[in-house]
Amino acid sequence: MLVQQKVDTGKYYMMQNKEIMEQPLVSVLMTAYNREKYIAEAIESVMASTYQNWELIVVDDGSKDRTVEIAKSYETRDERIKVYINEKNLGDYPNRNKAASYAKGKYIKYLDSDDIIYPHGLEVMVNAMEQFPESPFGTQYVEREPKMKYPFLLPSEIAYKEHFWGNGFFLSGPTGTIMRRDFFDKIGGFSGKRHIGDTELWFLLGAQYPIVVFQPALIWWRQHENQEIAKENLNRNVILARYNLNIEILNQSPFNSKDKKLTIEIVKRRFARKVLHLFFIKFRFYLAFYLFLKSKIRWIYLIKGIGRVQIKYISAIKHTI
Repeated sequence: MLVQQKVDTGKYYMMQNKEIMEQPLVSVLMTAYNREKYIAEAIESVMASTYQNWELIVVDDGSKDRTVEIAKSYETRDERIKVYINEKNLGDYPNRNKAASYAKGKYIKYLDSDDIIYPHGLEVMVNAMEQFPESPFGTQYVEREPKMKYPFLLPSEIAYKEHFWGNGFFLSGPTGTIMRRDFFDKIGGFSGKRHIGDTELWFLLGAQYPIVVFQPALIWWRQHENQEIAKENLNRNVILARYNLNIEILNQSPFNSKDKKLTIEIVKRRFARKVLHLFFIKFRFYLAFYLFLKSKIRWIYLIKGIGRVQIKYISAIKHTI
């Protein structure tokens, strides 16, 4: 458990410091399913935040363990914490949308029930968003930026280049992001597409608006054996869904026609290399053959996938594909 100041109720903060009430309300959204091992630490990390004008909405999706019992024990201690229980299991993205429907804040901040946010995390994210009101979406990026001071605003085209030509800018999970609630509602929330719903939403927001980038290490993403993502690397449906999303989203991208054509070539070439890797390195012959047929890429890309190419963009930064 985290070491923190004992808090019995959120009223203490609201009564003692009027400035807290003047800050934007942040709705921290925590969806849960069988997370009795981790949810207490996740909730306590929110309570330990230096930024205190928050509400924590926990939505349980039919847990069979003590998840609800643990969450409700915190609800009785702090009136800012609300626990909801779904009548039936909704699944990942529909449950995230359900949690957002209860939100009242200017911003929504997802925190998965097996992750934690560091004490300064909320404060840094909110301050960054307030600094750039023209953006509805903020994210951390795993690549540290040595030439620009955080936070900074990334134009749509550059964000897309960082993703497709660089190191996957839009691959941060919901825990690493924050959004304006009005824009989330306007775009309709997550589509519900399994495994790719979050990346799809980041693509859509990023195509229309500049993105706030704040420094890494504001949250801790826990890795454990019960996560879906731990089983996705060899899941044919997930691999194919991600490839198809990349091709589909490029039709709505901010790229000009030349860059769009180049990027489609990059996506197909990367996918071909993955197929070759599965076949010759992992010896997953059936999986490789299945992906090749379903993706409908041409044989020539398997040959191209063997080679390497360098892309230059933004101050001559090079990324090897």
